Amino acid sequence: MTMSFCFFKVKDTEKNRAAVHLLPCEIEHNGSAQVSQYFTATLKDRKHEKTVSLRGRGLKGQEISCQQGYTGLVLKEFNKPGSDQEDRTVKVSSVFDKLTYWNLETPPNSDDTIVTAMDWPELAEAIHGPVED
Repeated sequence: MTMSFCFFKVKDTEKNRAAVHLLPCEIEHNGSAQVSQYFTATLKDRKHEKTVSLRGRGLKGQEISCQQGYTGLVLKEFNKPGSDQEDRTVKVSSVFDKLTYWNLETPPNSDDTIVTAMDWPELAEAIHGPVED
């Protein structure tokens, strides 16, 4: 399973808000699910670390926020292309300003891919911003 992350500056963020979880697994289901009924995390006081059990496997997670001024988008694809040459059509189904990412049995840390990806907007602005003398 490949995962892509996109960050956008969005002025209207009052659209449908979503609770977003990034899981270290592939779920072969497209459609609605009763997530809040079956997936409830507990919070450990000492590290702001969340724990949950998914199908008997322990997951350890941490909530991270999008950088100030940025909003995460949950996109839904319509009319999937038949080949790589055709354009893809996506629509925003909800937005988020924070997400919880989960590791399989290992505590979250600053070297996790999603944590470093969240630094990209600031780095991109520095690279592409105006140069001062």
